[in-house]
Amino acid sequence: MDLPYNVSDFAFPSRWDSDSDPTVVERAGRPEIADRTRTESARDKDSDSGASRGSDRSRTIYRGREREYSLRDSEVRTLADVGRFRVVPTEDLARFGYQGDQARMEADIRNLRKHGLVEQRLIEGHSSYSTKALTLTKEGHRLLKRAQIVPDQQAIYHGLVKPKEARHDAELYRLYQKVAREIERSGGKVRRVILDLELKKDVYRALARIRPDKDEAYERISVASRFDLKVVGDKIPIPDLRIECEDDSREVHRLDLEVATRDYRPHGLGEKAKAGFHLFARPQDHDRLRRVLDSQEITARIFAL
Repeated sequence: MDLPYNVSDFAFPSRWDSDSDPTVVERAGRPEIADRTRTESARDKDSDSGASRGSDRSRTIYRGREREYSLRDSEVRTLADVGRFRVVPTEDLARFGYQGDQARMEADIRNLRKHGLVEQRLIEGHSSYSTKALTLTKEGHRLLKRAQIVPDQQAIYHGLVKPKEARHDAELYRLYQKVAREIERSGGKVRRVILDLELKKDVYRALARIRPDKDEAYERISVASRFDLKVVGDKIPIPDLRIECEDDSREVHRLDLEVATRDYRPHGLGEKAKAGFHLFARPQDHDRLRRVLDSQEITARIFAL
């Protein structure tokens, strides 16, 4: 069982250079959410003289199509996080987004729900497991887009997917926070996060454009290489989460991360490991997953989620 980890444990994929896809290189240089939580076209300061907990408790007016929203900076950050990760458990949001300040998070959620920007849902899992989680509403999605709160190239989502997928996706915010913290400690900076849905769409679109007179196996390898992925068997495995980041030398890398659970079929887990993804799992699932990999004679670390 591999519990502790450091970003130096990760083998960065090959760096991007001028020969890379030009649209990817351009995206890598776009500022992250923290750099663009405000835009001149969509806000006016609302001097909340009653705020007594610092500048973050003051409010900013964001204008939607037909109404205005009075939001704190922390509420805007929460909207952006929920949009990027589709579903965010409130316990993880309190821990990472609010540094353990549960009361402050709950106050922000009440205001966001009052504005109709987020929904709070109950996600159920194995045995008696259940957790409260936030998702964006269509209105929240429109506000993020209209107010340009997130960079243009950062995909955002609203609503829940299938229950089983929602349980799995709920792990991604925690995974991101753990890895992003190590990236920042090493002097790096996160540029963008990409969920599997977005990456699958881009890869499948590229595969669909392969001409019938071409060597399909060769073209599949070419498509995988274009996206810094590998062909395993005759498939291109897609990671749960890709983090695009800069290191301390301003070189841009992609980290492909996978949340492995007890539900994974042995063959599927083996494909993910062979693809070179960094595997993360809950401590209670480590032993079973380790046995699955050992049975296929696959050497891969399993990091603690």
